Amino acid sequence: MQISLGLMMLMFLSTAGPAAVIAFVGQSAVRAVARNPAASARIFIAMILSFIFAEAIAVIALFIVYNLFSK
Repeated sequence: MQISLGLMMLMFLSTAGPAAVIAFVGQSAVRAVARNPAASARIFIAMILSFIFAEAIAVIALFIVYNLFSK
């Protein structure tokens, strides 16, 4: 029971972390575009790259949690 509870908590943290990063990046991108609309293309590219890296971290973490559940 404790092992599965620990793994569920680990799964929650491995998905909550990247979700928080995506929310923070989105908020910062909206603020940056509001300040300087001319730089929206560069901000958009940086935002998309940040989203990709955050999702990659989430996918890797979920693979690790899956491997822990399968044993």
